[in-house]
Amino acid sequence: MNKPKKQIRREEQIIKTSIIGIIANIILSAFKLVIGLLSSSIAIMLDALNNLSDALSSIVTIVGMKLALRPADKGHPYGHGRIEYLTGMIISFIVLFAGLTALKESINKIIHPTKATYTTVMLLIIIVAIVVKIILGKYTKTTGERVHSTSLIASGTDALFDSIVSSSTLLSALISIIFKVNLDGIIGSIIAVIIVKAGIQMLLNTLNDILGARIDKEYSQMIKEEIRADENVLGVYDLSLHNYGPEHMVGSVHIAVKEDLKAKDIFAITRALTTKMYLKYGVTLTFGIYAINDRNSDILEMKQKISNYVISIFGIIQIHALYINIEKKEIDFDIVVDFEVKNIKLLKEKLINHIKNEFEGYSVSIMADTDMSD
Repeated sequence: MNKPKKQIRREEQIIKTSIIGIIANIILSAFKLVIGLLSSSIAIMLDALNNLSDALSSIVTIVGMKLALRPADKGHPYGHGRIEYLTGMIISFIVLFAGLTALKESINKIIHPTKATYTTVMLLIIIVAIVVKIILGKYTKTTGERVHSTSLIASGTDALFDSIVSSSTLLSALISIIFKVNLDGIIGSIIAVIIVKAGIQMLLNTLNDILGARIDKEYSQMIKEEIRADENVLGVYDLSLHNYGPEHMVGSVHIAVKEDLKAKDIFAITRALTTKMYLKYGVTLTFGIYAINDRNSDILEMKQKISNYVISIFGIIQIHALYINIEKKEIDFDIVVDFEVKNIKLLKEKLINHIKNEFEGYSVSIMADTDMSD
């Protein structure tokens, strides 16, 4: 089976961007290493090491993406897309290792300082390196955001931090030339701390993707609006999305429809929405159904009383799927509970007892949902 054109373009963009990053960082690393050795500047040599780690990060990105594109199999029915998140984690560890190594060498330089010497050519090369890193960082990060690549975003962010690192190196050199003060080790330590901080932040971002972060509010509401646009849909609730890679999301959602719709009508609605969500957003959604009954004024009055009471209770964000069967004397509804509520069982008991007292003879069933999406 051939890959979709969208996926092929994404693969090509990631490889192209990563190769550009590899070439640029190797060239920058070579120049900086020579300058660092000639000038005896630990800050410049550490900057060169940082560029080399960036080149390695780009290589890891390519390898990770190739592994992530392997098709689904029996053992991994959702594919291997999450390998890209592991790639981002590896890049984070590379950055952390580079930062900690730099910190160790910088502290050693403070304890055992050596005089650094610079030439105009050396300073010009550092300036060029700063400009190149800013351009490369913005290009890599923008591409990563466009193709939803965690690894590229991490590499681009790291490159932008590198421009700050190189600027610090340049500042150290200028201070040494103008004021005859050797701050090489101190500047190197500052650079190292910046690198370590960036690595930790990148690691936390990647861990969020692996653990399953909350759906972006704008994205969640956009999907709900698309579903709500169907004239037969009276409400959209309980959207849950699970990420199996930047280009593969699987989830479920409940929609409310009139109770008198036939099974064939509901099938047509959900099939059309399933196809629409996949083609437009690449999301595979399973639809659950809530029936809405508002046949008479008694039901509407009961619903209003129940809704007003339930929503007034602290910790309850929403009530939906409220269905009242007068003949069988049954009341059934769902509540969305805030994460601050620790005892959901007690909360449900409180609601059930109040509603039973209000509407004598009725049985009450409540399903408590997690506040999964906005």
